[in-house]
Amino acid sequence: MRKVDQYLQNARTPKEPPIMRRKGLHRGLARMTSAGAMPPSPPDRSISQDSQDSMEDYWSEVRNIEEDSQGLLEEMMEKGSIDEAELEEAWLHEAGLSTLVSGALSDSPAEALLSTLTRSQAAMVKKRLDNYTQTLRKRNKQPIRHVRDVFSTTDASSAEPTQTVSTNGPITPILPHWTPPKGHQSCPVFTPVESGMSECRSEPNILSFEVAYSEGATAHRKGRDCLDCQRIWKGDKDLPMFQIANPKQGLTRVQDLSSEDIKKIGYISLIELTTFYDALGIELKRNRVVRSKVRETGIFGVPLTTLLENDQKKFPGSKVPLVFKKLLSKLEQTGLQTEGILRVPGSASRVKHLRQELEAKFYDDSFDWEQVRQNDAAGLLKMFIRELPYPLVTLQHLPAFTAAQNITSYKHQLQALHLLILLLPEANRDTLKALLEFLRKVVAFEEKNRMSLWNVSMIVAPNLFTFRGKKAKQEEMQAAAGAAHLVRLLIIHQDLLWTVPCFIISHVRKMNEASVSKKTPSSERTKRKLLRRRNTDREKERSEVTELREGVIRVQAPLHAKISMAIQLDSKTKARDVMARFDFENGQASRNSSRKQKHFLFEVGGNIGERCLDPDTHLLEVYRVNPHCEWVLKSRTT
Repeated sequence: MRKVDQYLQNARTPKEPPIMRRKGLHRGLARMTSAGAMPPSPPDRSISQDSQDSMEDYWSEVRNIEEDSQGLLEEMMEKGSIDEAELEEAWLHEAGLSTLVSGALSDSPAEALLSTLTRSQAAMVKKRLDNYTQTLRKRNKQPIRHVRDVFSTTDASSAEPTQTVSTNGPITPILPHWTPPKGHQSCPVFTPVESGMSECRSEPNILSFEVAYSEGATAHRKGRDCLDCQRIWKGDKDLPMFQIANPKQGLTRVQDLSSEDIKKIGYISLIELTTFYDALGIELKRNRVVRSKVRETGIFGVPLTTLLENDQKKFPGSKVPLVFKKLLSKLEQTGLQTEGILRVPGSASRVKHLRQELEAKFYDDSFDWEQVRQNDAAGLLKMFIRELPYPLVTLQHLPAFTAAQNITSYKHQLQALHLLILLLPEANRDTLKALLEFLRKVVAFEEKNRMSLWNVSMIVAPNLFTFRGKKAKQEEMQAAAGAAHLVRLLIIHQDLLWTVPCFIISHVRKMNEASVSKKTPSSERTKRKLLRRRNTDREKERSEVTELREGVIRVQAPLHAKISMAIQLDSKTKARDVMARFDFENGQASRNSSRKQKHFLFEVGGNIGERCLDPDTHLLEVYRVNPHCEWVLKSRTT
């Protein structure tokens, strides 16, 4: 802090011309943040000289933003004190547990969600609910539902759990004396599914999706024998690359699931992220968002959801704002090989004029894209991102992204970002994905455009992680290099970050099963009707069991010439084998068709809404976890 104060004091002295003072400040901050703003680390970690020099790009971008913003960054932060009870209530609401605050659990997803949580996850929910209750008591308000009503048995005198629960298995959160994990513990390290070796000691670059990240963080041991904590970040080429331990049930990407299941993933991800940070000893803060009046028409300064609603009227199914896609397309066509693309600003007056024309002519299809130069398109793209009334990474989760910089383990940093990506609203997640795919293409042309991964990250970071409020400048100076490092991780690991871990899919399955089992008939007539339906279902199940014993499933393919096919399963049968079988059977029809559309195998119903299966999925494994699903071969809707 003394060095920071000295730099700021030197920058304020009137002995140097203003331009020289500011330039000296930025250079000083570049050296300072390169050494100090990165996450805490072993003494031998450093950043290369090239990375230090490129910090000037960051502060140059900050100056450009300041010149363009004209005070727009002050609008979203709440003025005055933040109500802790309100923040806790917002957390419970986003975690799908709002009924714990509002009233009974019946007819809500909360009870099903609670029944699937691990011990540490349920302890975290109890901690947040208890904090909410205590805060209300301090304000002399009686909470509607006390934490004891949710996390205690009928016989409160019992001090021991009524059932034995595995570390990673589901539990019913009715345990009276749970305490949340505190920091790192000297517990045995966990192992990947297919490897019998310690993930922490021997396989630092294998990322397992089978075990909850919070359980792995609790078991993680700091020390010299941990390869994951002994790394040197000298530059982009020194960053470790991670491989996913492919699960037999197949990898699942966010876009492979139904909207209802994606919503449940958001609930679980928030609970898991909070538990994960707590296990790492990191306080997870949350910004309070104040909804202010925003533009409902136009392009710049319009919320993503509003833009998409307007775009979908013209192009149904749009996932990314049309103007954003057009700017990316323009840059991909003409700017990927332009030296200094993203870094070299376009003409301020020309960009301002183009912005006005876009606002007036874009939706009339009368805007002339030929007049847009590469650097002007880059300026418009960055302006679009930073002028969103609600940041692309969301204002409420911005502190969680910032806190990820303080995680010492590279793997745990990546896991934190993974959970945060799954937490983003669909519009934000899809738009961020489109941006990162473009940035990866920019880096791929580094030899032509002279924009390395670190250079690109430095330029994008101040636009993506926009700090707002009275302390924005202080927070930005402290987080400069760390924010750029997060962008770097987002770019190089984007394929991994949009994949849903198996342990979260398992949560979703159990939530769906619990929701079905909790439904009870409301009348005698309904009971008799349900009983008849159950008898019919049992007859159907008997035939299915007979087929299962024979290792046979039936795949429906309504869009193929052969609409149904019985498939003999064995331990080696994969989804791609079924797809190939249908392609072979319908080969003649496909050759005669002028438009050939690729189809995928889906598991539908049972304990999942709908899931598009990865071609390498072992079907017998899926059948075992979801025996009552239907198998459908069809095209993707996204």
